[in-house]
Amino acid sequence: MRIGTLGAGRMATALGEAWRAAGHEVVLGSRESLAEAATFGEVVLLAVPADAVPSVLPVIPDGAVVIDCTNGVTAGRWDHSVYTRIAALAPALRVVKAFNLSHDSVWRRPSRVFGGRPLAVPLCGPPEAVAVVSPLVTDLGCTPFDAGGPDRAPLMEATAAFAIGLWFAGYDAQAVLTPPLG
Repeated sequence: MRIGTLGAGRMATALGEAWRAAGHEVVLGSRESLAEAATFGEVVLLAVPADAVPSVLPVIPDGAVVIDCTNGVTAGRWDHSVYTRIAALAPALRVVKAFNLSHDSVWRRPSRVFGGRPLAVPLCGPPEAVAVVSPLVTDLGCTPFDAGGPDRAPLMEATAAFAIGLWFAGYDAQAVLTPPLG
C-alpha cells in the first residue's frame, strides 16, 4: 500500500520505517512536501504536532483515509480532542484514530510482542476506514482492535493523556493496563 505521512518527526519516521520494512511504499512529507505526501498515499498518516493539524488538513484530498496518531496533550494534560477538531474542520476525510497510545520507540523495535502476545492497537473511526487501516496494524506484527466509531476517539485520546500524565509523574503507566501475568 502507498502511505503518505504528513510530518517527518519521530512518529512519522518510526511508523514509516516499520511500514517500509513490511513492504509498503512510504513518502515522508515535511513542510515543503506535505501536498506530495498527501496525494501519494492511499492512506495518509497525520503525524504533526496537534497545533499544526488545522494548517495541514487542506492538503489532504477529500475522501482520503487518514490515520490520526496525534495527541492534544501538553505536559501530561489533555488540551483538546484532535480527532473532534479534524472532524469539524475537514468532514470529508475518513479519519481513524490509531497509534497514539504507544511511544515512537515501540515502532522502532524489531518485535512488538510483549508478555508473549502481540501489541494491540485500538482503532476508532468509520468502519470502512478502520477496515483499510487494520491490515497496516497487522503488517507491523500487532493486533488491530476495532474500538468503535468516531464518537469513541476522544475517549482514546483521553486515555493517552492519562497515561502520558502518569509517565510525566515518573510512574510506569504500562503497569496500569498490563498487570503481571501469573
